[in-house]
Amino acid sequence: MKTPKIPTYGHHKPTGQARCYVNGKTVYLGKYGSEESRICFGEIVGKLIGGQILDPIARTKVGSTTCGQSDDAGPSVGECCLVFLRHAETHYVKDGKPTSEVHILKSVIRPLNELYGMLPAKDFGPLALKAVRAKMVELGWCRDTINAGMSRIRRIFKHAIANELIDGSILQRLQCVAPLLAGRTEAHDNAPRTAVESDQIEAVRKLVSPIVRDLIELQRLTGSRSGELLKLSTSMLNRTGDIWKAELGDHKTRHHGKSRTLHFGPHAQLILTKYLSADPDERLFRMTGAAYRRAITRACEKLGIDRWVPHQLRHTNADVVREEFGLEHTQAVLGHAKANMTEHYAQASSKKAAEVARKIG
Repeated sequence: MKTPKIPTYGHHKPTGQARCYVNGKTVYLGKYGSEESRICFGEIVGKLIGGQILDPIARTKVGSTTCGQSDDAGPSVGECCLVFLRHAETHYVKDGKPTSEVHILKSVIRPLNELYGMLPAKDFGPLALKAVRAKMVELGWCRDTINAGMSRIRRIFKHAIANELIDGSILQRLQCVAPLLAGRTEAHDNAPRTAVESDQIEAVRKLVSPIVRDLIELQRLTGSRSGELLKLSTSMLNRTGDIWKAELGDHKTRHHGKSRTLHFGPHAQLILTKYLSADPDERLFRMTGAAYRRAITRACEKLGIDRWVPHQLRHTNADVVREEFGLEHTQAVLGHAKANMTEHYAQASSKKAAEVARKIG
């Protein structure tokens, strides 16, 4: 079933009223920009998404509206979002800087606030959540991103409940909204990331700078994330023994209590040696993750081949390791806690990772 088109909150300048169009008829919502008109607009959108029959005639008279709220309505949806963002800006932090989660939360909150920012949080229910989801579909977000966005919105309300801002029953109602299923929604699915073919890697390496060329080869040899390599300094490398190691204090799964060690075999060591510095704390590679990614995608565009990104080199490494050593070794190299994630990469122990590095790294 096709999702109803979400109406637009507009301004009727001659009367100063807010308005929207429902079934080709004008619906007046109250004074433009007012809290009352925003709440009315949110109610209409929620009912449209929920398939409820609306009677636009009952609201078309200028200045007439049945929307409103009590004097003690509690915090609004927008206020709950603000409280959670303040929490997020101190909670989702690495190296003193906000992580990408903060930026993702802001993008999720944008359509939520646009539709329901002024609505009392106690009145935000399943139909309203579906309306926000429909807005995300309309914006062209992919299915997985939308489902993750729904989880983040629930997290906002869960935080408000934990701080006794709203009643716990609100979250129970929101949890009744099922995720979008593949093939049963207008939201598209992004193609899964796959390994990069060797000929495409070599073609790109010929066009990029030496530092990008070496980073590509290190990722292909070690299965490291680009961010892990870009954080390396001379002092982080334990160069005793035939396999060099780097214990990462800051990595993707640190907050889950997981450790992460990179292993560098003879081929990777030859590359790293070129970048060792007299300053033990200086970064080996003076490049940002964005610049590294951009260099690769621009080379792909210049060659006229499908674009690939640095993270796909982990898939390339996983395929090689899986074929030669098996799943457990691949899991050790990639630093996965669960084998099912390794299976995703590869269409745990330090000893196994060192064995791989010794032979192919």
